[in-house]
Amino acid sequence: MVAVDLKSIRSLLVKRRNKKKRKMEKREDLRSILPYLPVVMRSSTLFWPSQVVEALKELARGPLHSHVDSGHILFTAIEDIRNSLSLSSNSLAPSTSLGYSLFFDELMTREESRKWFEEVVPALGSLLLRLPSLLEAHYENADKVLNVGAMIGTGLRMLDSQEAGIVILSRELIAALLGCSLFCLFPDHDRYMKQLQIINFDQLFASLYEDYSQKQESKIRCIIHYFQRISSDMPKGVVSFERKVLPFEGDADLISYPNSNFWSTSAIPLCKFEVHTSGLIEDQSGEAVEVDFANKYVGGGALGRGCVQEEIRFMVSPELIAGMLFLTAMEENEAIDIVGVERFSNYTGYASSFRFSGDYVDERDVDNLGRRKTRIVAIDALCSPGMRQYREKFVLRELNKAFCGFLYQFKYQKYQKILQENGWSSEQFDASTLTYMETSEGEISNHEFEKFQNNYQQMEQGNNIGVATGNWGCGAFGGDPELKAIIQWLAASQALRPFIAYYTFGLEALQNLDEVASWILSQRWTVGDLWNMLIEYSTKRSKGETTVGFLRWLLPSLYGHESFIHCHRSFDGDGCLVT
Repeated sequence: MVAVDLKSIRSLLVKRRNKKKRKMEKREDLRSILPYLPVVMRSSTLFWPSQVVEALKELARGPLHSHVDSGHILFTAIEDIRNSLSLSSNSLAPSTSLGYSLFFDELMTREESRKWFEEVVPALGSLLLRLPSLLEAHYENADKVLNVGAMIGTGLRMLDSQEAGIVILSRELIAALLGCSLFCLFPDHDRYMKQLQIINFDQLFASLYEDYSQKQESKIRCIIHYFQRISSDMPKGVVSFERKVLPFEGDADLISYPNSNFWSTSAIPLCKFEVHTSGLIEDQSGEAVEVDFANKYVGGGALGRGCVQEEIRFMVSPELIAGMLFLTAMEENEAIDIVGVERFSNYTGYASSFRFSGDYVDERDVDNLGRRKTRIVAIDALCSPGMRQYREKFVLRELNKAFCGFLYQFKYQKYQKILQENGWSSEQFDASTLTYMETSEGEISNHEFEKFQNNYQQMEQGNNIGVATGNWGCGAFGGDPELKAIIQWLAASQALRPFIAYYTFGLEALQNLDEVASWILSQRWTVGDLWNMLIEYSTKRSKGETTVGFLRWLLPSLYGHESFIHCHRSFDGDGCLVT
């Protein structure tokens, strides 16, 4: 019988634990985000101050012990916790306490309020108690999430401008972080200087009191519904947040920021263009990348009074809000890719007519990382561009912004490498659908083409992942919807997406978009062909030589006799402009 030296085993376990802790303390990712988290670190351990632990334990025991059974008392408890964290009350919006009281004590029904304080608040107290251990577990596994040859860190950190990278968070950790937002526990002393969004919910509630509206109440109801759902059934899986960058300087490993010549000479065929005159981007049934018409500060006015496309998406899928903690403002060569969030709420309306309309059951599948197959890309358009949007410099800016968002760097590089290795031209293939296209450069053997298909399909991750978008940068941002539609088509095509599903939301200016897109595809134009045509139009528009939209300018015959007289254009059998 082997004697067990319990003292030696215990000593070994302590040494291993201490080694892990020392390693965590040295992590640069943790050090970058720690000043912006409510927890503290001492002796390589993350923890809550003792007063906070006691306050959260009281909340977790329920209202019979904590006496937290109203919005007014809840906010008093929040203030006590904030004081224990040395957070100034002056940093919160002045009417925050009144907003909490208004929502939980007056706008909620008695039954809703009872369930909230008896079931949800205690669950949130327990969840926040686990935040330090959730963070420690996160950093222990952060370098193992992506099973790739090179070590790619996925730990929670500041994803600063011009630093391409990815953060992958468990959905339980996201829930705990959002609980901190609800309790206004995040330090905010230099978030503005760091070009970070607000992350606490104080302005969300203060705005409700200061300027009550049903849409603001509905925004809060979406958030509260999320907490009700996760308190009874904590979601599993992870969500990834990626900053994508097109480097301004040449980089052998990445596609760089394209210039006008790149677009003018592109021989990539245009992808399929689907026009939807009704429906919503987030309701698309496939796995297409959904475009977030973003503010450069991702999330826009989600935690304030904003209530248009981006803000609504963040309300019905609150896990998106977590990215606002660590994603600094986007520059013109950047985009934000978020994969794996769940939608929790139904809604009706838009802007002032936005209304929460109950529970939503999200039935999207999950991928091999445990992310729901909901892909959202945030790209920010020019704000109030006026006539400058027609100048080539700004057309290029918008196109490269969309291209950055739609591009999957690995797929694009692999595609180009396969073509180069075989001496083939991009004109011979529709890369998005692997369709052979007859050209004057001669036939390719079936064996060669099968080899191309096999290589391409091995590296392709979801050949049917197109782009679902709409009037990006229009509406409140003031962009030209015809211009933006064509720009996004060019970007999706160059990024080798198989299709773009365009939701017009019934906009009158786009009533002939389907016919014009079909005509362009019938001419077998390349990306370069359409870019050159767009630049010819935009140059004339910026000089005042035409005042009509691009679609009417390109095909005036669709718009009646008068338009045909004023902007007559004709093309030869190959789709080339006859001057």
